[in-house]
Amino acid sequence: MPPSLLIRGGRVIDPASRLDARVDVLVENGVISQVAEGLKARGAEIFDASGCVVAPGFIDLHTHLREPGREDKETIATGAQAAAAGGFTAVCAMPNTTPVNDSASTTRFIVETAAREAIVRVYPIGAITRGSMGEELAEYADLKAAGCIAVSDDGRPVQNARVMRRALEYARTFGLPVIDHCEDLDLSKGGAMNEGAVSVALGLPGAPAVAEAIMVERDVLLAELTGSHVHIAHISTAAAVDAVRRGKARGVRVTAEATPHHLILTDEAVRLHDYDAVTKMNPPLRSEEDRKAVIAGLLDGTIDAIATDHAPHSTEDKVCEFDCAAFGIVGLETAFALCHDGLVKTGVLELTRLIQLLSPGPARALGLPGGSLERGQPADITIVDPKDVRTVKPESFRGKSRNSPFVSQTLAGWPVATVVGGAIAFRSR
Repeated sequence: MPPSLLIRGGRVIDPASRLDARVDVLVENGVISQVAEGLKARGAEIFDASGCVVAPGFIDLHTHLREPGREDKETIATGAQAAAAGGFTAVCAMPNTTPVNDSASTTRFIVETAAREAIVRVYPIGAITRGSMGEELAEYADLKAAGCIAVSDDGRPVQNARVMRRALEYARTFGLPVIDHCEDLDLSKGGAMNEGAVSVALGLPGAPAVAEAIMVERDVLLAELTGSHVHIAHISTAAAVDAVRRGKARGVRVTAEATPHHLILTDEAVRLHDYDAVTKMNPPLRSEEDRKAVIAGLLDGTIDAIATDHAPHSTEDKVCEFDCAAFGIVGLETAFALCHDGLVKTGVLELTRLIQLLSPGPARALGLPGGSLERGQPADITIVDPKDVRTVKPESFRGKSRNSPFVSQTLAGWPVATVVGGAIAFRSR
């Protein structure tokens, strides 16, 4: 058990308990012991949080750790180090590994490897279908017993509505949320970026926004039909946000996440980066209208969480023709800084709301532990310095990959310490 830890002098923001005050936080035996002014603890390690914000640990609902199978891109250990550096005390590991995490044996491998090597909590997500092929359902009872907290076919949408209905019904039996990457593959086939004026100008094949919206509408209706919980991954279009909003208004069990890159960038980034594949992701960067609609969804509660969709790739996967490059960017280490600099500093989002979207929001969306600094809760804590200014440098990344469109950008507001179960997993001051 880690020694006691006293975090002094910080502004504590705990949306779950509606606390926003300059108080101390005492951690003992791996849990929150006290949150009050002027705390003292003999023998405790002291962390001076003056000028910092102390928040419940961030939770990422959408991380690609690549292990087993693609350890050249990322491992559970390196992905956890990247997460800690980004202020995340827990990550949910997507199942697109090799082999796909569609069996209890693969889930156990992830759980056991994380227990030995990860400095943050790792929650495996199992596959909806065997091999994520969209045909035969995986064994959800076995996946849950082995440690899975949800099911998803990740970047492979469940194209068949009947299969999706059965998945929702089966998952409800075990209390597992179904996470869907919403994309009608018939509409988006061959698309390398968002379909619109920019794709036409650049001569690149586009994937229309309606390809996402149609599948979100379908999933919301199927969740309503089955009474099951569907979670919409990386929502990126105005029509999709509207579908979730209307579903929630009807009482449908639907939650949603958005990524920092869809909140900060638009498809103009492909032009500005001169066809550099660091701007290629799925769903693609959308129009300014879509970006504003996603932000509106954050503000009114339609979107429950900000998730990174951390997708590490090798240089060979990205340094090639745009059409041929892999989809995805790394995001764990820059997520908070991007949102703080691009949304909080500009007055678009309150800091308390950002913390809500990074901690209690994700915890509630998938029913995970954490998201609170109340007494007796696990001591998972993120400490950020809103005035810390840094330039994004790929050589400083803790993860293995460097595929980020934000390299060389100077951002204000960075995590300076991450505490997991009472132990400091990362600190930069």
